[in-house]
Amino acid sequence: MRTKKQILTKVQTEIKSNQPKRHVGILGGTFNPIHTGHLVIAEQVFQQLHLSKILFLPDKIPPHHGVSKHKPIDSNDRIEMVKLAIEDNMHFDLDLTDVNRGGVSYTYETVKILKECNPDTEYYFIIGGDMVRNLPEWAHIDDLMQMVHFVGVCRKGFEKSSQYPIIWVNTPELEISSSMIRKSIRTGKSIKYLVPKSVESYIEDKGLYQ
Repeated sequence: MRTKKQILTKVQTEIKSNQPKRHVGILGGTFNPIHTGHLVIAEQVFQQLHLSKILFLPDKIPPHHGVSKHKPIDSNDRIEMVKLAIEDNMHFDLDLTDVNRGGVSYTYETVKILKECNPDTEYYFIIGGDMVRNLPEWAHIDDLMQMVHFVGVCRKGFEKSSQYPIIWVNTPELEISSSMIRKSIRTGKSIKYLVPKSVESYIEDKGLYQ
C-alpha cells in the first residue's frame, strides 16, 4: 500500500518531468446545484497538487438516491449550471461519463471507463474529509485504490486518518451546501455569492427549486 509521501513524490516527479502522463482531478457529485464551495475546493486541489486539470463529473442518479427524500432536478439543468460555473476557468472541464452511461453512478464503473479511455492519465478522486471514513463501504474499494489516487479535503471535526493512502489537502472552509441553497430559494432568501452570478441567473430564469 502506497504511503502519502510516496504518492506526493510520484506526483511531483512525473508532473515536473517531460513524461507524457497527465494528472487529472475528478470532482464528482450531484451538483444540485453547483456552488462556490465546489469551485474553491477544485481550484485549491488543482493548485496544491499541480494537476493538469479538474473534471467536474455530474451524477446521473447518485448511489444514495434511493434513501434520499430529495430528488435531484433533471440532469440537463444540473449540467448547464456546471457549464456556467466553470466557463471562465481554463483548467476546469465538464465530463459526462456518468450521465451518458445512465443508471446509478458508481465510482468504480466511472473510473474504469475513464482509465480505459485515457491510459496515459493518472486520476485523483476528490472527496470530503467526512467521506473518507466511509471508504471501506465503497463498492470495489480495493480495486479502486489501485486505479485512482484519493484526495481528502480536510474538514473540521474529522480526523486525517484512514486505512487507505489518502492525499490530504487543506482548503478554506466555506459552510455552503446544495441543500442550504435549495432551502434558501424555497424560503425566499438570497443566494447571492453562494453560487456564481451566472448560476444564480439560470436558477431564477428556470424557476428551479421553488
